[in-house]
This record gives sequence, structure tokens and C-alpha cells, in this order.
Amino acid sequence: MASIARKNLLEDIPRFIVAQAGILFAVSLVTIQTGILNGFARSTTLLIDQSEADIWVASDEMVNFELTDPLLYGQMNQARTIKGVQQAEALILGSVRWRPQGGEMSPLMIVGFNPDGQLFNPGNVIEGNISDLKQPYAIMADQSRLGSMQAEGVGMTAIAGSLPAKLVAITKGTQSIVSSTLLFTSLENATSYITAGINAKVDCKVVGGGNLQCTKVIDKKDPNEQLEEVPPPKELEVADPIAYILVKAQPGEDLQALKQRIEEAIPGTSAYTTQELSEKTRYFWLARTNIGLVLGMGAIVGVIVGIVVVAQILYSSVSDHIKEFGTLKAMGASDKELYAVIIEQAIWMAVLGYIPGMLLCWGLSGWVASKGIIILITPWSALGVLGVTVIMCVGSGFFAIQKVTRIDPAIVFKA
Repeated sequence: MASIARKNLLEDIPRFIVAQAGILFAVSLVTIQTGILNGFARSTTLLIDQSEADIWVASDEMVNFELTDPLLYGQMNQARTIKGVQQAEALILGSVRWRPQGGEMSPLMIVGFNPDGQLFNPGNVIEGNISDLKQPYAIMADQSRLGSMQAEGVGMTAIAGSLPAKLVAITKGTQSIVSSTLLFTSLENATSYITAGINAKVDCKVVGGGNLQCTKVIDKKDPNEQLEEVPPPKELEVADPIAYILVKAQPGEDLQALKQRIEEAIPGTSAYTTQELSEKTRYFWLARTNIGLVLGMGAIVGVIVGIVVVAQILYSSVSDHIKEFGTLKAMGASDKELYAVIIEQAIWMAVLGYIPGMLLCWGLSGWVASKGIIILITPWSALGVLGVTVIMCVGSGFFAIQKVTRIDPAIVFKA
């Protein structure tokens, strides 16, 4: 019976190619949609998952990683005194307007951290050094967003808010699909950018040693354009706002007990393990927005297209070979054996359509990764798509099986 299945499948090559193209499209659509969904969920928590912190301390009003009320810098020093805390570092989040020289303005998110710290990981630095972020108004950006920033590379200068910015390093693997472009810098620089406002005009030039020399217009209406030097970033004070306190627990410390002590010692805060904060952020984007629904609908459309194409091809194949099936039935073949021919034909179609479809998706995922878009295809998701493809094709085969069950063996003797 197996040879009959393969013969029926390959007898009409144009029809076979059309069928495989339909399955390839369905496999690709399902894989890409689920891959983008998984990649999207992962990208929203990249900065959380890559950190070395055991516990993240946030405002008790925190909704997701990017949407939270501020804490105070002084509370970080308070966290260091809590029993079980080995290390604590501050993290700052804020928005600025990016104004490249001769380019269009765009919104960016400032991420301030301690360049000498150990708990926050700003990705894989591929050019420059993190220590350079300690320079006044030095920044680092993800490779995938240099184009949108209109930045050619390390050394370019622009205006962030109303202050100068010089790109001193480039990182990789930090950018969320849904976030504004991230600018990494020191805590002092970040505080200056966020609190400086957007109204002043700044003129900058690079002088000896690669340093920035900037002046700021203090009265735009003055025809003489009164200028003053842009002041250096100031040291953080206890009342300055921060977004998170990253905590490293002492070895062997119970994290749940430490979380409770932190929340009791610092009122108005909630403490999360890295995994808990990651899950909370992913849940927000997948459950409280329509992104998961939209991507899921795309995958369903792919399955429906595959079912329609395969069902039509298999039904036509059975119709074209109706006398052959009638002959087999007249010779004593059981319905079960006839079903096996159609099901095996469906499985061959599933496998032969799945392999090129998956290879295409893997190639596509590698290409778009350089643009900051993650199509996450794991071994489990690939296996799941294979299962969906086989079920889709075998399920389509049942439409053809219904025709086989109604075959009258006497059809063989009809003219």
C-alpha cells in the first residue's frame, strides 16, 4: 500500500508542487507568527533576564518593566543595610528626544546604570568600552537601532533632550521590539538628561582627545545669542529619582524571606525575583495588549490555508484514482487498508512541505536578527510546528477518506 501512496503523490508533479507550496506557506506562516510571538515575549525582558541581580526592588505601583513610579536614590543605600543583601545598585529609566545633526527628532529611552557595577548587564559590547560611559554625556546604543538614530558609529554626536550626547560604545542583544531605542549611560548622565528639559539649544563640537565642547543658548530671543558652557553632570543625591534597586543576595539566602524584609524596610516598594519580574512584564505585553491575539490569528490563518490546500489536493487525487481504489476493494482490501494509503500520502506531504518551510524560516530569522527583530525558533517550537503540520495534513485526508468509504466495487466493471 505504501508504494501506491507514493505513486499517487508523485504521479502528477505540477499538482504535487502546488500542494507542497501550500504546505510550505502554512508551515512558514505558523512558524514565523509563533516565532515572532516568542521572540517578542523574550525581547520585552532582555534587560531583566541578562542581569546578575537576584531581586529587583520597584515601586508597589509598578505595572511592567518600563512603566513604574520612581524610587529615591537614598533608598538604594538603605537597601544595602538590610540583612541578607550583599550588593545593591540603582537603575534609572527615562525618556528623551533624540536630535541628530541634520536629522529628524525621535523618542528614546535613557537607561542609567553604574558602569563599574556588576548587577546590570547592558548586553554584548561589540565596540568601545563600558567604562567610557563615565565620561560626561557619553552614551551607548544597540547595533540594531543605529540606523533609526541616524548614527554612523562610535564618535558621532547629537542632542539628547537639551544636552549633548556622544556615542562611545555599541552593544548588541538588548533592544526590545516594542521599546523606544535604548540609550545606555551612567547614572549621573541619565539624571542630567532626564531633568534638563527640552527647550534649550545646544551647539557642540569635538575637540582634542575626542572630548565634547558645548555651549547652550540661554535666551533664544536674544539676537546676540548669549551662550554659556554646558555644566558637567552632577553627582546623585539621596532625593534623586531612580527606577529600580538591583539586589544581589548573600550566598545561601532565602530570596522569598529577603524580599519580605526589603518590603518591610522600604515602605511603598515591591520586591521581585528576576524570574518574577520577567514573567510580570511578559504577562503584561501578551495578556493586556492585543499583540498576542494578532500573532495568534496569523498562525491560525496559516493552518486554515494549509488544510484547504491539502484537502483539495487529496480529494482530487482520490477522485482521479477512484477506479483503482474500487479495484482494491473488489480484490478484498479493507477500508482500513485504503485509509492507510491516504493517510500515508498526507504524512509524506506534511514532511516534504515541513522541511523546506522550516529551513526558510531559520534563514529568515537569522537575517532579521541583525535588525533587532527576534524570530525565536526553539527545538520544542519546531517540533510543535511539525506536529501541527502532520495533524493538518492527516486531518485534511479525512475529507478524501469519506469519498473512499462510499466506493462501490462494481464501479470497476462500469464502462
